[in-house]
Amino acid sequence: MLERLKEIWLDAKQMRDERGLTLIELLVVVVILGIIAAIAVVAIGGLIENSRKDAVVSDAKQLVAAAKLYTSSNPIQPGETVKLGLKDNGNLIKEKAAVTTGTVAPREDSLAKYIDEMKDSLNSDEDYKSSYVIVKEAQGKYTYSVTLLSDKSTNTYFTNAAPDALKRSAVEVK
Repeated sequence: MLERLKEIWLDAKQMRDERGLTLIELLVVVVILGIIAAIAVVAIGGLIENSRKDAVVSDAKQLVAAAKLYTSSNPIQPGETVKLGLKDNGNLIKEKAAVTTGTVAPREDSLAKYIDEMKDSLNSDEDYKSSYVIVKEAQGKYTYSVTLLSDKSTNTYFTNAAPDALKRSAVEVK
């Protein structure tokens, strides 16, 4: 029993000798956590912008995929050029035959039956100003040129870009 009282007394004495955190130590911990939080916020902000740029690139690739689907079921004549898409300069693209007299204009058709909707993720999910693909046939081979433009004049996406040029680094946001 005496042995047990000694243990209790030593434990109590040891607890009195231990000190808590000082105010300075607590402030140092708070400052370190603040620095870590600031670094994390900057990193997350960059990730969000990159994911929005990736969405724009994905939309451009979706236009190419839809144009390939269209050309597989609607063959293009040798030497012919076709404009396929959703919008051109804010106007919906509708089926229109090629103009061969006067100013030559390519045949046009909508890709609305292949693409449900396409929103500009870098412009508050507004519609794109222009979203179309020019398909040219030359010697049995199709070439695709993508145009994807924002209503926001400070954003630059793709103008007559080849499918292999559709990369995040080509998308500019100011």
